[in-house]
Amino acid sequence: MKPKQLLYIYSILGLLAISSCKKDGLLNQAPPTSLTEASYWHTPSDLQNYMNNLYGKDNIFPHYRNYGSLGIYSVDDNSDNMVPQSLDGRLSGQLTINNSSYADWANIRDVNYFLANYSKVSGAASDIAPYVGEAYFFRAMLYFQAVQNVGGVPFITKALNVDEITALNAPRLPRNVVVDSILNDLNRAITNLPAKGKAQSQRLYKEYAQGFKARVCLFEGTWEKYHAGDAFGVSGQNGANYLQMAADAANTVISSGVYQLDNVGVSNGYFNLFNQTDYTSSKEIMFWGAYNQQAGITTYWQNYYQFGSGGTNSDGLSKSLVDDYLCTDGKPISLSPLYKGNDSLAHQLKNRDPRLRQSVFLYGDTVISNIPGASPLKLFTYPGLVSGTPCTTGFQIRKGLNTDYFQDSHNGPGGTDGVIYMRYAEILLIYAEARAELGTLTQGDVDMTINKLRDRVKMPHLNIASIAADPNWLFPSLSPVINEVRRERRIELACEGYRLNDVLRWAAAPTVIVGKSPLGAKANQFLTVIPAIKIGTNLFVNADGYIAPYGNVSSMASGYQFNVNRDYLLPIPVQETVVNPAIKQNPGW
Repeated sequence: MKPKQLLYIYSILGLLAISSCKKDGLLNQAPPTSLTEASYWHTPSDLQNYMNNLYGKDNIFPHYRNYGSLGIYSVDDNSDNMVPQSLDGRLSGQLTINNSSYADWANIRDVNYFLANYSKVSGAASDIAPYVGEAYFFRAMLYFQAVQNVGGVPFITKALNVDEITALNAPRLPRNVVVDSILNDLNRAITNLPAKGKAQSQRLYKEYAQGFKARVCLFEGTWEKYHAGDAFGVSGQNGANYLQMAADAANTVISSGVYQLDNVGVSNGYFNLFNQTDYTSSKEIMFWGAYNQQAGITTYWQNYYQFGSGGTNSDGLSKSLVDDYLCTDGKPISLSPLYKGNDSLAHQLKNRDPRLRQSVFLYGDTVISNIPGASPLKLFTYPGLVSGTPCTTGFQIRKGLNTDYFQDSHNGPGGTDGVIYMRYAEILLIYAEARAELGTLTQGDVDMTINKLRDRVKMPHLNIASIAADPNWLFPSLSPVINEVRRERRIELACEGYRLNDVLRWAAAPTVIVGKSPLGAKANQFLTVIPAIKIGTNLFVNADGYIAPYGNVSSMASGYQFNVNRDYLLPIPVQETVVNPAIKQNPGW
């Protein structure tokens, strides 16, 4: 193997400049410049400066918080929750093998380099430990991303040099072996990181690492359970061990007493959870990233709530998602006498779980406020169905909106709504789901998890002893309890980027993706208020009059063609199998 090829896989670390931890947080700092290695490995400050650079890496804290990005409330557009303008390649079975690496080897090497050198530093163990914990956390996060993408990978723990060909030619490990290594790293992180009350602002801390451990264990436990016996499963494993660890880790976070839900029982409390510029005082937001206008690090998300028509965000909510919200009596739309039908947005949103109304625009909602020198408000009139970047379904997303005029970068330096990486609601849902999958969920468990979430929006409690059979359950072969736990997760975390991984780990593509054609609202309600609509030309409908965003796409004539024998995992790039012949391709590719 040539050194050039090895360097392609493992970028050599550029040593980092000394930069202080500013009060406005690590996640909005530009990367420091390079220094010589002689400047490092002396004091705990060197460790802090090294780790500061990793906080700003795109593949560690996702790209949507960087300058020019659109925000987090469109990252379900690769699932059955949302419908983007462009057909999703994975859902449609049209993915091809590209040249992107299957793991973030450069950042993994940077972490390994730190772990190989931090012991050179002199200082109190208590001053060094937090940065060691951060390094183990970051390595766990990077490998978890790789496992989610492609399954088992080589687990490399050294900062390899270009002449270490044997290690670079390592084969892929079974995915459960990699996950066990990830959990070992997370346990080290938990041991070394300070508790939240003692951690520096916007730095990693113990309870967040415990929450992330719960996330990893739930993913892998359900993956093993529902992929048992298929090409993507783990031989001899049923997921029970990971599911128990998920429940235990989530319970540790719950029992810590550090967190509680924000805005419980407050009007529009769910809506207002997602439009804050500062989550420092939040009891629910476990980890978040701040933007900084002075540093030029802002978001364009608010641009996508258009002046005038009230919104042209091209990702509309799907009818499937909208239909899954319960009515205010706690019953599904198939059973509730409160459901008003589908003829208009007003009917569909009336008497429904308030989380729906607080996530979708309806006529008269404020789009922009505080407009200087003009009318103080701009109101929603109708979804921009035929504009330049049209709402695909008529269900225009409202979740995440900050109406302040200056949050739109057309009018100022850019938006600064904080980006949420984990919130306590997810931990409650992890605990409930893990216990349900283990068959040990009790009413007491439900009361301290799902019913806490329902209390925020004043919804009736879930009573697992008297669940009415919903003829429209998405997973009719599974128990009523699991169906309702999954529904609650879908509703609470809608449009926050969880749904695709949920579908994948549940092996649920045959049920909710394959052969499905996403739909929107009834089209007739918009014909008189949007004169530019021409059915069959710039708007397509199905036989029942619902907007069919892909009604003119020939490849969607039979719905999504997700390949269940291939598309649960992404392919290994060909160049990587050439460089390392021990890396075998994923099933079906």
